[in-house]
Amino acid sequence: MRVILVTGKGGVGKTTVSAATGLRAADLGHRTLVMSTDPAHSLADAYQVALGDEATTVVERLAAQQIDAQQRLEDSWGDVRDHLTDLFDWSGLKGIEAEELTVFPGMDEIFSLASVRDHVRSGDYDVIIVDCAPTAETLRLLSLPEVLSWYMEKMFPLGRRVVKVVRPVLTRVTTLPVADDKVFAAVARFYERLDGIRDILANPDVTSARLVMNPEKMVIAEARRTYTYLGLFGYAVDAAIVNRVLPDTVTDPYFKRWREIQETHMEAVHEGFADVDIRTLRLFDEEMVGVDKLRLVGEELYGDRDPTIRLASGRPFRVEDEDDRVVLVLSVPFVEKGDVDVLRHADELFITVGPYRRSFVLPDSLKRRQVRRAQLLGGELRVTFGIDE
Repeated sequence: MRVILVTGKGGVGKTTVSAATGLRAADLGHRTLVMSTDPAHSLADAYQVALGDEATTVVERLAAQQIDAQQRLEDSWGDVRDHLTDLFDWSGLKGIEAEELTVFPGMDEIFSLASVRDHVRSGDYDVIIVDCAPTAETLRLLSLPEVLSWYMEKMFPLGRRVVKVVRPVLTRVTTLPVADDKVFAAVARFYERLDGIRDILANPDVTSARLVMNPEKMVIAEARRTYTYLGLFGYAVDAAIVNRVLPDTVTDPYFKRWREIQETHMEAVHEGFADVDIRTLRLFDEEMVGVDKLRLVGEELYGDRDPTIRLASGRPFRVEDEDDRVVLVLSVPFVEKGDVDVLRHADELFITVGPYRRSFVLPDSLKRRQVRRAQLLGGELRVTFGIDE
């Protein structure tokens, strides 16, 4: 079973790459599903086939769907939303403003992950290709299962017990709406929808991310940040795909300076993504939509390679033994010393890279050890644990 996440800055050609990859996989005999989790769906336009929330056959062995995340959010979050609306109404905030505040950014997209899990468990497909939302949303989406898992394990049981104790008192002294068991049950259902997703997405033998970019300075910078943060959260990246590269057949002097700029940017791509497979797609002279043209894109992108295999085998996270010390090694390419912060608190290790923070619950072998040092070496953060002497 393989899951391939295709992501990148908006407008770089993610959907074209996703659709072409899926078609190429199906042509090679794999039962393939291409899913769009981007709120601005364009997968149907790429295949020129009407698509909806259910998987629809495109060609033999290839199905596609555009997730209706809003409806799935309504099904699982409705009771919680109603409770939050009551709270805002009690506080004096009414109308559309209150409704907007009851749904947090990215929550509608998170149900797309649950759909990935459901398809993996069904066994109906050999490969699932996910046309992800633009990079910032994808990072938020991928980190949410781990964050929510921490909340459900540490805060949810305590909150439920506290509410049961204080509800009788509060109802006597205030009109403040207090969550009942229906609300807590809705939160539990929400969490259950995400249960097991992390095990799928963080397993490099199952899931790989592929970063799509154009040979442009800002787009490459965004891809580098995405690569760093995917490594922080333990997701494997196996390919960097550079789209819209000027082909050698373009010889008009008008494009001479443009070609020189692209060549400089391609050097930066090869330096920055040396650990993953780098693939390029030329700038086509027409819009590449429809099965026939997407088949051409897939052939040019992958050549004689099977697109479902792991194109690179690096792992973003590992643990090493060094004599009597243990080193936690995290891949964080393109990070400077001032961008990283490491904090140990009780049985957890908190690592912050830029605006993102990850909590590692330490295994038993590390709980009795103390952090001795943290250092950046060759694009890796090495956190050394030792035993008190």
